[in-house]
Amino acid sequence: MNKAQLVEAIADKLGGRQQAADAVDAVLDAMVRAVVAGDRVSVTGFGSFEKVDRPARYARNPQTGERVRVKKTSVPRFRAGQGFKDLVAGTKKLPKGGEVSVKKAPKGSLSGGASATVKKAAAKKATTAKKAAAKTAVAKKTTAKKAVAKKVVAKTAAKKTTAAAKKTTATAKKAATTAKKTTATAKKTAPAAKKATAKTTAPAKKTTARKTTAKKTTARKK
Repeated sequence: MNKAQLVEAIADKLGGRQQAADAVDAVLDAMVRAVVAGDRVSVTGFGSFEKVDRPARYARNPQTGERVRVKKTSVPRFRAGQGFKDLVAGTKKLPKGGEVSVKKAPKGSLSGGASATVKKAAAKKATTAKKAAAKTAVAKKTTAKKAVAKKVVAKTAAKKTTAAAKKTTATAKKAATTAKKTTATAKKTAPAAKKATAKTTAPAKKTTARKTTAKKTTARKK
């Protein structure tokens, strides 16, 4: 049975072919979307559809026998319900007349199931939003901490630079003071040196004068 035959089989019960086609499309679309989202679609008495993750593995090419690496993937899986299995195995007989082979859902369970699905989806969205908000908050805190650390490092470097500049200035001041003291000492030493030179020169002049007088006296005696 293909899709067209399925539509024909239920057309009389749904009031026409178009209604039946729309119903089949709606059911299949809802099931596919739920399985793709990772939800498990379970129909009592019929079976369940779910998404299964397959890890990366190695397989054999059936034509060449070559070993091929198969990437990680996800596949849909169907598990038949016990009622379906019993009907196929023949342990139970198909109902006659207009009765359905699959058990009908209890009254009120359809609305409850729909609301439960909606609640699950909302809960997943809320959880995802919370996780995203938490990651954003952590990222902001980390950025703030880094900014504070940079400011602290900059302040420390500025303080060190200022301290070094102060030390350099103090050293320059000490050097200038030392130079002034040296200059003052030199000034004080200069007059003393002049006096010493004058004293040394004066006796020498007197000695020369005495020698000249002695020469004159000797010349007179002659």
